[in-house]
Amino acid sequence: MRNIKYLLAGLLFGIVLVKAQVVSWFRIQEMFRFDSFHMYGIIGSAVITGMIGVWLIRKFKVKTISGENIVIPRKQFDWGMVYGGLIFGCGWAITGACPGPLFALIGVGYPVIILSLLSAILGTWTYGLLKDKLPH
Repeated sequence: MRNIKYLLAGLLFGIVLVKAQVVSWFRIQEMFRFDSFHMYGIIGSAVITGMIGVWLIRKFKVKTISGENIVIPRKQFDWGMVYGGLIFGCGWAITGACPGPLFALIGVGYPVIILSLLSAILGTWTYGLLKDKLPH
């Protein structure tokens, strides 16, 4: 019962994703065909919001609720990120669904997305199994 706030936040976030058409297969296909700015605008605004948030956290040395320092380590470039991004993008283009809103799509009534969800889980499991053998 004490985690109900997380359930409510997740439900609200899912509703926002559906209403903004972020989970729409047609919108995602428009993006990959360069037919519409809709998804690029949403992704771009999320990137800019994240950049401003990280900048503010670093500038004002924001602490967590429990008073701990927030440490955001600088990332080193790695070709594994490029390979992973390409695999992720191909899966996104093929299924028309980003892993984030899979549950929202299932909740809206697209049971075929259960296959995408199971594929995402299988891919995550496979990565965990092969992590030590992959380039990082």
